[in-house]
Amino acid sequence: MSEVNSSKPASKVYVAIVHRIREMISNDGLQSGDKIPSERELSERLNVGRSSVREALRALELLGLIETRRGEGTFLRDFREHHLVELLGAFILEDKQAKQDVLLTKDWIEKDSLRCILNKKISVHGLLSKLNQHKYNRVDDLFQQIILKCNNHLTYKIWVILKDYVAMVKGEVLITERNHPLCLGIIENLLKQNEDQVFQYYQQLKNVEK
Repeated sequence: MSEVNSSKPASKVYVAIVHRIREMISNDGLQSGDKIPSERELSERLNVGRSSVREALRALELLGLIETRRGEGTFLRDFREHHLVELLGAFILEDKQAKQDVLLTKDWIEKDSLRCILNKKISVHGLLSKLNQHKYNRVDDLFQQIILKCNNHLTYKIWVILKDYVAMVKGEVLITERNHPLCLGIIENLLKQNEDQVFQYYQQLKNVEK
C-alpha cells in the first residue's frame, strides 16, 4: 500500500490524499451511493494525520463528490462520472487564488440574500431581537438565519459548505463589541429598506474580519 509523504507541503499532501482516495475507490470497486471509509480508516490506510484527511474530504464535499450523512457516515456521489479530481488538485488545493475565490463566493451568496430580504421585504424583526439579546455567538450564525429567510435551500446548502470551508481555513468570526454594531447596522437598515446602508455596514463588517 502506498503512503503519503507527510513532509510534503500541505497542499501537496492534500492532492496526494485525493489521488489516493480516487485509487482506493477504483480498487475497492465502490459505486455511487456506497459508503467510503471513515476518517480514522483513511488516516491509517494513507499514513497521514486525520486533520489532513478531514480537509481533503471537506474539499471533495465542496465539489459535491461525496456526501456526509449525520450518524451514518460519508457516501460516494457519482465520483467516477466527474473529472473534478484534477480540478480539485489544481483549483482548491494548489492555486493560491482558490481560497480567496471561496471567500468571494460566500460573500456573493450573503449579499444576494441581503438583496432578497430587501426586494421581498422579508421581516427580520426576530433577528434584530435575538441580536440585541446576544443570542448569536458568531457572525455566521446571523447570516445563516438571513439566508434561511430567503427560502432557497440549494443556496443555503452551498453556503453551509463554503462557510465550513472558510471556518476551517480562517477560523470562526465571533460577534464581539467591535463588530456587534456593524451586525446591528445591517439588520436595522434591512428593516428601514435602506439598501446603501445595508451594504456599507456589510463591507465594514468584512473589513473587520480581515
